[in-house]
Amino acid sequence: MGAVTVENVRQVLAEHVPLYRSRKPVYQAVLLGDLAEVWKGPHDRVLDLGGGTGVIAEAIQMLFSAGKVVAVDVVDRYLTTLSVETRVYDGCRLPFPDGSFDAATINNVLHHVPQEMRPRIMSEIARVVHGPIYIKDHIAASRLDHWRLAVLDAIGNIPFGGQVDAQYLTMPEWDALAAAIDARIGATRCGPYRRGAMAWLFPNRLEVVFRFDRG
Repeated sequence: MGAVTVENVRQVLAEHVPLYRSRKPVYQAVLLGDLAEVWKGPHDRVLDLGGGTGVIAEAIQMLFSAGKVVAVDVVDRYLTTLSVETRVYDGCRLPFPDGSFDAATINNVLHHVPQEMRPRIMSEIARVVHGPIYIKDHIAASRLDHWRLAVLDAIGNIPFGGQVDAQYLTMPEWDALAAAIDARIGATRCGPYRRGAMAWLFPNRLEVVFRFDRG
């Protein structure tokens, strides 16, 4: 796997989203770069849960040591130009046999899942994935952090029709979520998502990539 740069991420995304022919996908490049830093591949089959439009799954398949990426979500918002396989499921049981995947990614999804449903979703991922689970999400340490993250979600999701209702997790809650599937947090990464005044208003510590190591 080569270095993940803004330019090679832009080249992948611009094939599917015309906006990125003229705009640099800085946020997505930092997300993917953080993911690459904790990646333990190669992984032959990767599940991308909550795939959204599918472009992050596409970038993982194109830029990472991942043979085949399958994106799954509860709503079909996938772009029609993707090369990755896409699925829609009922939000309860993933449509795959036990141990179908070597790894999974969950990018900016779990904070949109009601707290009482998170253990069930993680248990279902653990059923179909026998390797590491990579999670890009947020950490909230205060009421102010919750407000900051709500604003960021609105900025990032409303233009693309994404979900904005959210309950952000604290670090103890992330540890508990890992322990619930007999995993531990084996690595974390927090990159420079924002600079200058934006980094002061919305500190980069709010954004994190986790690697849940199984067993």
